Amino acid sequence: MSFTPLHGLHAFAVVARHRGFSAAARELGVSPSALSQSVRQLEERLGVVLLSRTTRSVAPTEVGARLLERSGVPLERALEGLRTVVHEAGELTGTVRLSVPEFVTEHVLAPLVARFLEAHPRVTLEIDVDSRRVDLVREGYDAGVRMENIPKDMIRSRLGAPFRLLVVGAPSYLARHGEPLKPEDLLRHRCLGMRAASGQAHPWELERGRRVWKVPVKPVLLCDERRARLAMVEAGVGLGYVAEPEVEQHLARGTLRPVLEAYAARVPGLFLYYPSRRQASPAFRAFVESVQRHRRP
Repeated sequence: MSFTPLHGLHAFAVVARHRGFSAAARELGVSPSALSQSVRQLEERLGVVLLSRTTRSVAPTEVGARLLERSGVPLERALEGLRTVVHEAGELTGTVRLSVPEFVTEHVLAPLVARFLEAHPRVTLEIDVDSRRVDLVREGYDAGVRMENIPKDMIRSRLGAPFRLLVVGAPSYLARHGEPLKPEDLLRHRCLGMRAASGQAHPWELERGRRVWKVPVKPVLLCDERRARLAMVEAGVGLGYVAEPEVEQHLARGTLRPVLEAYAARVPGLFLYYPSRRQASPAFRAFVESVQRHRRP
């Protein structure tokens, strides 16, 4: 990474925004060591320390914060002008980072990604499959996908229609243990679950009319990998709690059957969500536009 003062200033601004070198390096497409060297060269040229570095965090010093405040908007305008020129020339490039739940990649995102990359072959998509709720800004993601509980300060774009959350079981399991007839019956059934952020098993949410049940099932098996958990349910180990789109084919084949359908919770659908950032890259803006044009009905 060759050094110029403007290059160093851009590197410093991105590191300061991400509060770390790793996420900033991913955004810029360089190594953390090269990025650190660029910032260090800027500090040496100016004769000041711009970033306070510890083993756990990176933050602007008082001098760095003043520089960021004075240069941030003009710098972003200059960079946006360069991006616009490249974009208008038809050479759309860059990296778009997404954090998405596992089943979304297969059932919703794959066809959208295929269309987008066919139209923009020089853009790279980096997709982290993770069911936890990430901090998009702090961790350097452009966008995430969620069903609900999206922060109010985020922009959202619908990816698909509302759907149900189902309790399902294999015919072999239901023949041995019978079907639950009301939500409370789940407490005496063998259930397969996944962990919440607290480390405990996710409660299973059911509803009927205005009444909502959050059943604290005690799983006989905890597995955070969707396909493995679903395979165990299909093998008759116990009941599973799943989004309807991920088991449509299983239900059609008869290898799984829904139970407690009258209590199936409905969710508003899946949404791409992202911060309101004026300096969003042309690649990311193009991705959002592509999602809005081709989202699943």
